[in-house]
Amino acid sequence: MLIAEDLLLLLTDDATGKPVVDTSKLDLALAGAVIVDLAELDRVEVAGPGEVVKEGRLYVRDTTPTGELVLDETLDRIASRKPGKPASTLPHLTKGLREALYDRLVDRGIVRAEEGRVLGIFPSHQWPAADSSHEDELRRGLRDVLVVGREPTVHEALLISMLHAVDQVPKVLGGDVDKRQVRARAKSIAEGEFAGEAVRKAVEAVRAAVVTSIAAATVVAAGST
Repeated sequence: MLIAEDLLLLLTDDATGKPVVDTSKLDLALAGAVIVDLAELDRVEVAGPGEVVKEGRLYVRDTTPTGELVLDETLDRIASRKPGKPASTLPHLTKGLREALYDRLVDRGIVRAEEGRVLGIFPSHQWPAADSSHEDELRRGLRDVLVVGREPTVHEALLISMLHAVDQVPKVLGGDVDKRQVRARAKSIAEGEFAGEAVRKAVEAVRAAVVTSIAAATVVAAGST
């Protein structure tokens, strides 16, 4: 499973099939997660000092297809743009991404697609759980890491990093958890040395970009009202 798929699954209510976080925040987080997936596969990188592009810019280092359509489409979008900071890149990666990830989860039999009407007029879409076994196992693993204290796998650490970026760790764990404690544990993991330098650098940049982009979107939304 991709980091982005697991992130979307955890941030979708099993019963209602609706996101548990504002969709604008969710879309930015999913775009960030796809960048992390690509970084883990050595397809993209955030430039450091003296590299081929200006420091802090996201660029494509390998255009070889990954074989995962949702990743390859995002890779093409990044490659088609001038290398820029992750915060300026994220909004250009969100279009259709959430729906494409839901389609993948439907194909895996993890969620099911439902359509309806709001007020009998406006179309609505929901993706309630069809098979919760993977999600249940995922949550148990995250609880072991964040509450019990087990060392995370790389996949778990990457996922926790993205959940931390949108401050959803306590909600995802559910139950009676010490919110301050699990947030602190998540922050420690997100800032730790759980992967190679290139991936950690990408995760750090993407986390900051998601937080910055969400803050900017919130300001714009507040101004429009």
